[in-house]
Amino acid sequence: MSLRERIDADIKTAMKSKEKVRLETVRSIKKVLLEKEVSARPETLTESQELEVLVQIAKQRRDSIEQYQKAGRDDLANQEAAELAIIEEYLPTQMSDEEVNAIIDEIIVSVGATSAKDMGKVMGGAMQQLKGKADGKKIQDLVKAKLALLN
Repeated sequence: MSLRERIDADIKTAMKSKEKVRLETVRSIKKVLLEKEVSARPETLTESQELEVLVQIAKQRRDSIEQYQKAGRDDLANQEAAELAIIEEYLPTQMSDEEVNAIIDEIIVSVGATSAKDMGKVMGGAMQQLKGKADGKKIQDLVKAKLALLN
């Protein structure tokens, strides 16, 4: 089942079960995907482009949660967290820190990184391999820490 078919089925299910938050969230995902597809005309979105959109939406929710918590708006932070949980159902399973560390170690060896100056090379490979499977900020922090140890 394609992502688009899954979203349509989930919209119907949410409507039938009267799950307001799920319905609004899934509709917003569909809206963003349609907007992206219209801007990419005449081609349709590939799976990797759809994944990019979902990752972007999830990142926006995480940022919003952080901002709302700083502002003391736990009600809005909780709403964003509920929406994030629904969005994450459409993303690939997130990798554990150990798995991410192992992949980063492999990339560091393969590109021959020797110092923090090689951050761009390592991050390029890491983001390519881990796209959608791990948070970009977490990847960046791990790469920085590992490269700092090499100095």
